Amino acid sequence: MDSFFFLSGKNPSKTLPAEPEKQTAVEEERLDAYSNAVIAASEIVSPSVVKIDVFQKIPSPWNPSAAPQKTGSGSGFFFTPDGFILTNSHVVLNAHEIEVSLLDGQSYKARLIGEDPDSDLAVIRIDDVSGLKPALLGVSQNLRVGQLVVAIGSPLGFQTTVTAGVVSALGRSLRSQSGRLIDSVIQTDAALNPGNSGGPLVNARGEVVGVNTATIPSAQGLCFAIAIDTAKRVASQLMKHGKVRRSFIGIAGQNINLSRNMVRYFHLPVEKAILVVGIEPDGPAQKASLQEGDVIVAFENHPVENMDDLHRLLGDEKVGVESVLSVIRKSNKLNLKVTPVETIQRVSR
Repeated sequence: MDSFFFLSGKNPSKTLPAEPEKQTAVEEERLDAYSNAVIAASEIVSPSVVKIDVFQKIPSPWNPSAAPQKTGSGSGFFFTPDGFILTNSHVVLNAHEIEVSLLDGQSYKARLIGEDPDSDLAVIRIDDVSGLKPALLGVSQNLRVGQLVVAIGSPLGFQTTVTAGVVSALGRSLRSQSGRLIDSVIQTDAALNPGNSGGPLVNARGEVVGVNTATIPSAQGLCFAIAIDTAKRVASQLMKHGKVRRSFIGIAGQNINLSRNMVRYFHLPVEKAILVVGIEPDGPAQKASLQEGDVIVAFENHPVENMDDLHRLLGDEKVGVESVLSVIRKSNKLNLKVTPVETIQRVSR
């Protein structure tokens, strides 16, 4: 027999359980604002979230034509009603086949539209499926530290798992697997686990404000998401071109500290710069007469303290555009005219 403990002091034998409908109403009234916000956000976004399974061909000497095998999984979400899904690049990396599972249990083959390892974002698509509900994309620049956020995904294969936390920090930088720095990353303590990658990070209104991407395995509560403002820009280019255009000038550089005398002599606003240690033959830098041993201090009048600063300034809008590269060569400061070219990048399959 079930036992009950009453705090009212009334005789238990004379206390009747509440009717189911009234009991549900009472429980809903007792939910605090935090719980209501998490419930509302998850109910709004969950129909848009998908589980992604990746299959790769692993040939062997005794079976070179072996069928693709499942090698990983992750998460993603619809951001258009016609089947476009945003996820992480590392989720679909080298995939031979991609399978997407929806909330209703239906599974579909997906095709890769494009990926960008530098921002760890990718777009895939399922075709000829109706009734899809895209997630509403928010604005990440409006986020504030301490704001409630909810992460939804399929960690370790458990589909549509919801965790909640707060924005721990904004404006973080995260190194992608390609080596390039991802800017404006959101730090959160909403728990993420393997399989959450590519899933949405949403605010209390159910708007996607980030794409969950990474954790620090040796720590707790240190999770990161790519800002949705970045994801919008990258996704747009992936849908149009299958890749993201970036420019480069063809150098190998080393981050260095400048002496105080050099900073004062040349009236530099920063105390760090890039030492040119290599130049690509026939590249933009060589054509601009850049030399090994030159010290790059600015690009288009923007101070350059390190290679990440230079990468940040070499956006797609600089491809084919003559720009000014400020360098120090021995005792002279020179302004060289350089025309960046498009980075050779892997394209969609």
